[in-house]
Amino acid sequence: MKKSKAAVILVAILAAFAGLAYYASIILSSTGIGEEMSIPLGLDLSGGVSITYQVMDENPSAEDMSDTIYKLQKRVESYSTEASVYQVGDDRIAVEIPGVTDASKILEELGNPGSLEFQLSDGTVFMTGDQVADAQAATTTDQYGNKQYVVQLTLTDEGAKTFGEVTSENVGKALPIVYDGEVISYPTVQEAITGGTAQISGQSTFEEAQTLATQIRIGSLSLQLSELESSVVGAQLGSQAISSSLKAAAIGLVIVMVFMIIVYAVPGVAAALALAIYTALVIATLYLFEITLTLPGIAGIILSIGMAVDANVIIFARVREEMVRGRSVKNSLKIGFQKALSAILDGNITTLIAAAVLWFKGSGTVKGFAQTLAIGIIASMFTALVITRLIVNAFYAVGLRSEKLYYRPKKEREPIDFLSKKKVFFTISLVLIAAGLITIGVNAGRGNGAFAYSLEFQGGTSTNVTFDKDYSIDEIDKEIVPVVEKVTGDNNVQTQKVAGTNQVIIKTVTLDLDKREALNKAMVDNFGVDESKITAENISSTVSNEMRRDAVIAVVIATICMLLYIWFRFKDIRFATSAVLALLHDVLVVVGFYAIARISVGNTFIACMLTIVGYSINATIVIFDRIREEMRGKTKSSDVAAVVNKSITQTLTRSIYTSLTTFIMVAVLYVMGVSSIKEFALPLMVGVVCGAYSSVCITGALWYVMKRFKK
Repeated sequence: MKKSKAAVILVAILAAFAGLAYYASIILSSTGIGEEMSIPLGLDLSGGVSITYQVMDENPSAEDMSDTIYKLQKRVESYSTEASVYQVGDDRIAVEIPGVTDASKILEELGNPGSLEFQLSDGTVFMTGDQVADAQAATTTDQYGNKQYVVQLTLTDEGAKTFGEVTSENVGKALPIVYDGEVISYPTVQEAITGGTAQISGQSTFEEAQTLATQIRIGSLSLQLSELESSVVGAQLGSQAISSSLKAAAIGLVIVMVFMIIVYAVPGVAAALALAIYTALVIATLYLFEITLTLPGIAGIILSIGMAVDANVIIFARVREEMVRGRSVKNSLKIGFQKALSAILDGNITTLIAAAVLWFKGSGTVKGFAQTLAIGIIASMFTALVITRLIVNAFYAVGLRSEKLYYRPKKEREPIDFLSKKKVFFTISLVLIAAGLITIGVNAGRGNGAFAYSLEFQGGTSTNVTFDKDYSIDEIDKEIVPVVEKVTGDNNVQTQKVAGTNQVIIKTVTLDLDKREALNKAMVDNFGVDESKITAENISSTVSNEMRRDAVIAVVIATICMLLYIWFRFKDIRFATSAVLALLHDVLVVVGFYAIARISVGNTFIACMLTIVGYSINATIVIFDRIREEMRGKTKSSDVAAVVNKSITQTLTRSIYTSLTTFIMVAVLYVMGVSSIKEFALPLMVGVVCGAYSSVCITGALWYVMKRFKK
């Protein structure tokens, strides 16, 4: 690269960074709801609209209520993946949608969920809305190339069977679709439809197709609902949570950038600049794609920052290895990037596969986490493989060519005999896992519950209190919450303001009559509240059984997909098996920590587990990539053992540095965050340490043991 071209590249990159940084600063400066340059925030960070529906059916069954809540949850995800739906009392359902302030507009768009029927031409009902799994508007072209606006129907297994039989007998006849007694579509059967999917054509615009699809989705609810009340609710965590999280992220990022510069000199400067560009790029992408940001989303960003640092560490470690072998700076840079490519791609693609599965199969916070993680992974690969490379090569071309700027001579580390200690490592892991499992059993046996489940998982009591003055979120946290915690014994109290009023919604664990009366008395004695303006009702969990099932299924599918990918790339099922076992090890250790420390298990628990899965698999891939490279031509058992020890030793610096930088990011978040963020950051720190331990001490040993016992 010529010096003039390098100078132009550096100027262009700096200009691009300045533009991105300015754009990101504008976005971050407007955190208010509905402002033009604001990243959409979840209910925990910004609040939104709360709508309560009354079930019109008498004595609805628990199954019908659960089914309706789940279907409403899937519907409102079109507004935000972080929307929540839960049961209030015996026959009401609350819907909370973050980031909006116009309740009447949402009600108008959401509609009034009612009954949907598919009828024969004589009015006989042959199918109802609960046999429709989904309905989406789409654009297609006919045989002449003309654009058509259609609605794609996906039916349940029962619906597919019924629809196939009816359409086979009614080809050429109309089958009206009736919503709340009104015909909303009058499609004619062109042919027998037996595949479980159908297409309704004839809409004149795409908006018309969307309206029809929405009505069909609304009508597929198990119960008929009517709107009872609506209000605008404030954030659960308040502005302090946002500001402290932003400050913590900025401080952590600066510490990591300074660390990279100190350790790697000129390449470290390139990595720091690339990391700054990456951060601005992620912020801009979150805004442009309108990704709703919540605490689980912050987890995805933290993980992707760790992986962005990891990619640079892998590259620079490779560059140093080539310089140790006597190659020039120029050749070392070229070869270092080439050799690091496979480890970076395999680690990031494996995590990206998991993110994609969680995005498409998960729901609620799982989907939100997957979105931010996927964006972060793609941005981190781009900045590490493209931006960092351009900057480093440009630095070299403009005259920064001295070896001292890229490598500090030191004695090459002798391979550490990790395998000789494998029994010790396995024993430590088994003891940690056993301690967690025993604690879970003891907790369950005492009747305290295996875990300290939060409102999201077990439901609780919602108390609506009208105060004499308008308290701010920070005042609620400092003055009201401590009183509630003392009376109820609940250390995970959630509060929300109702906009335009002095009402505060206080959500706690389920309270019996005595506790409710004690809470009412405390509100009267401490804040002069009129007791007649206090109401309380039990609410269900916001994470329904179906959502938990979706999360488990998504994680299982993601794990299988990762296993298959590793098997395909490494041509050895033992690599894949070891990686999954190490992943399971990390999850079990952190789950045990949740039980031992009695940390609240809620939405952040799901995010924490998913973060650890992504972090663990990425760390393992780097070591396996080195083992694969060193194994060429090695067949003897002693050679294999030497390869494993050498590979772990060679990647040890990477394992320590990556874990340290990620740990710093989370630790700063823990020190500066509010209580709910601390509850998320603490187990994540345990997960980072555990992930580093398992990748260094467990995975290689597992692979070696399975390799020895092959037939």
